[in-house]
Formats: sequence, C-alpha cells, structure tokens
Amino acid sequence: MAMALGLLCLAGCGSPEQEELQQWMNAERNATRPKITVLQPPTKFTPQTYGQEGLIEPFSNQKLVQALKRDSSEATANAALIAPELSRRKEPLEAMPLDAVAMVGSLTKAGRPVALVRVDNLIYQVRVGNYLGQNYGRITAVTEASVALREIVQDAAGEWTERPATLQLQERTK
Repeated sequence: MAMALGLLCLAGCGSPEQEELQQWMNAERNATRPKITVLQPPTKFTPQTYGQEGLIEPFSNQKLVQALKRDSSEATANAALIAPELSRRKEPLEAMPLDAVAMVGSLTKAGRPVALVRVDNLIYQVRVGNYLGQNYGRITAVTEASVALREIVQDAAGEWTERPATLQLQERTK
C-alpha cells in the first residue's frame, strides 16, 4: 500500500511541468534551422608539361653530385683559410685571450709604428704582422690610439671566417 501511494505522488508531481517543458523544447527545435554553407565545386586539374628539358632534373643524381661538389669546394676554401695558421709557429701573446691584453701606448721605431701592450703587468712591443689573442689574431694596423687585428673564428655552422677586432688605448686610472 505504501508503495502504491508513493507512485501516485510521483506521477502527480512531474506531469504538468514536464509537458510545458516538452512544448518549449519542441518550439525551440522548430524555430532553429541549421545554416548550411554550400561548398564550391573543386577546380579541374590540368596537368602541365615539364618545359625544362635542357636543365638538370630536380630529382636526378646529377643534381646531388653538383651540390656535393659545391660543398666540398667551400670546405676546401674554408680549410685554405685556417691551414697557414695551423702550420706556423705560435707567438707567445697568442696564449692570452684578447680581453686580457691592454694597449697602453705607442711609439715609432725605425720609422714603423709599434704598439705597447700589457699582459699580466708585463709590457710587450707588437708590430704589424705579429699575432695576438687566441683566435689567430694577426695585427693589420697600429695607430697612436689603437691596434687593428684580423681574427679567424668558427661560426655556428663550423665554418672558419675572418672578423676584425680592435684594441683601444687604455688610459691608466689610479
């Protein structure tokens, strides 16, 4: 008996609200229409003939051989830049990094400019043609206020390239 009374209560509670909700859902469903965009038909493919018969085909072995020859010639030129530096005798100031070397003065000896550089509280005389620093830095010019160098360094790709560097005259501070 208690069970029948419980079912009667449940049936009487939900029916009018549920009908109203069902009517609202049906009205909204009928009012909403999907928007369909019409697709354009695909364009027709027309094949083209290869008009570069006289040139090397892009996927041929000959193209690969040309690329390898170009790379090897660049490597040869790259090696030619560093080879003389590796075969010569190193000078004492090449053991010091360039930032540890300071230009402290200049003078003229036998009509040629000479720069005075300080490394570890020792003064050295350097001329055009001497080497300075750890990057194969060769002195290219000496003026009263600076020493110009040409360094050979490796870039990110491992290629040897030349770059300029300069030591400026350092004034002593106490």
